[in-house]
Amino acid sequence: MSPTRLFMRFMRSLTAGIALAGVLALAGCDAQRLDSMLDTLRQAFKGFFDSVKPDVLLLKGLTPGVSTLEQVRAQMGKPETERVFDDGSRRLEYPRGPQGLKTWMVDIGPNGRLVAITQALTAQNFAKVRVGMSQDEVRALLGKPGQVAAYRLKQETVWSWKWLEGGVTPEAYFNVHFGPDGRVSTTSRSDVMRGH
Repeated sequence: MSPTRLFMRFMRSLTAGIALAGVLALAGCDAQRLDSMLDTLRQAFKGFFDSVKPDVLLLKGLTPGVSTLEQVRAQMGKPETERVFDDGSRRLEYPRGPQGLKTWMVDIGPNGRLVAITQALTAQNFAKVRVGMSQDEVRALLGKPGQVAAYRLKQETVWSWKWLEGGVTPEAYFNVHFGPDGRVSTTSRSDVMRGH
C-alpha cells in the first residue's frame, strides 16, 4: 500500500474516531465509559501505526540480552502469533503487512529477555522448507503467508510470501504447495506481476 493511501486510511480512521468520541460525549455517556472507549480507540491507532511503522522505528532501542518481553511488545505492538515453548521461551511473529517483504521473528528466552530478532523471508530460510512438513511447521519458520490459494481440482493449497529476491526482478513470490494431507508436496517461485 502506498504511503498516500496509508495516510488517507489513517485520516479516515482518525476522523471517524473523533466523530465517535464527540457523539458519545454529546449523548451523555458517563466519563468512565467515554474513557474506556477512547482507550480502545488509542489502542486501535497504536496497532495501525505499529503495522505501518518503518523497520528502523519498529526495532529501535531493542537490544538482545537487555530488552524485556514487555519492552518488545511496547515497541513492536501486538504480534500476529506468539508461540510459547516448554522451557518458557517464546517466539513472536511480526509480518509486515499482507504483501510486506519482511516478517520479523522475535525470540525471547526463558528469562523474559530478548534473544534475537531475525528476518524470516530469506533464501536461507526458504531452503529449510522440506517435503512432508506440516502447515504449522512452515508457519513457525516463515510466518503468516501474504496469500493463500486453494486449488480444489488439484487438491492443493498454496501459501505465498512476497520477498526481496534481488537480481533482475527484485521482488518475487516464494510458494509452498500443500497436498490434501496438509503437508508440503513441493515449493516454487513466481514473479510479482506489475500493472494488474
